[in-house]
Amino acid sequence: MKDFKLIIFDCDGVLVDSELITNRVFAAMLNELGIAVTLADMFEKFVGRSMAQCCDLITGLLGRDLPRDFVEQYQIRTKAVLESELKPVPGIEAALDAIKAPYCVASSGSHEKMTTTLGITGLLPKFQGKLFSVTEVARGKPAPDVFLYVASKFGVAPSACAVIEDTPSGVAAGVAAGMTVYGYCALTPPHRLAEAGAHCTFSSMAELPTLLFT
Repeated sequence: MKDFKLIIFDCDGVLVDSELITNRVFAAMLNELGIAVTLADMFEKFVGRSMAQCCDLITGLLGRDLPRDFVEQYQIRTKAVLESELKPVPGIEAALDAIKAPYCVASSGSHEKMTTTLGITGLLPKFQGKLFSVTEVARGKPAPDVFLYVASKFGVAPSACAVIEDTPSGVAAGVAAGMTVYGYCALTPPHRLAEAGAHCTFSSMAELPTLLFT
């Protein structure tokens, strides 16, 4: 019987079904800059990284600085689409209701982004006061900083924490933090999460409560 003291969720792709939406917008903006990318390329190269990391990667691909308003325009365009299309990840509400241990969010996204997406989907009340971002630590995922920061905030040993992630960089961060990592593979091939170190993978949130506590 597992005895986790804290369950740490990623946000995009784990709580809110935003990955396809936001990366569709991101790919379109990169194409407009002259960088030819597909949605598959986005999941391979960008998903799971912070905006700062993504901007560094894009600058390298471009060979010049990004337009000054690139991030602002991305936020405006994604917010408009998210407000009309975003939904919770299927089954996440029932899974959260079934999880009796404390839980929180540790995301590569900003607090503003988390507040927006969790607000649109109606999940925000479940996470009020429990939102953490890589913007609060020195290094983003795949470094373990944000997960170790969250554990320290709750006063829980890393070994007593479970992490729910859907990207290789997020999985690697949780493993590096010394936590047990569950890889949600609805969009990412399970072998990529396993290769990153996920202790197990699953494809339906209905499975999660049982996986966590048996």
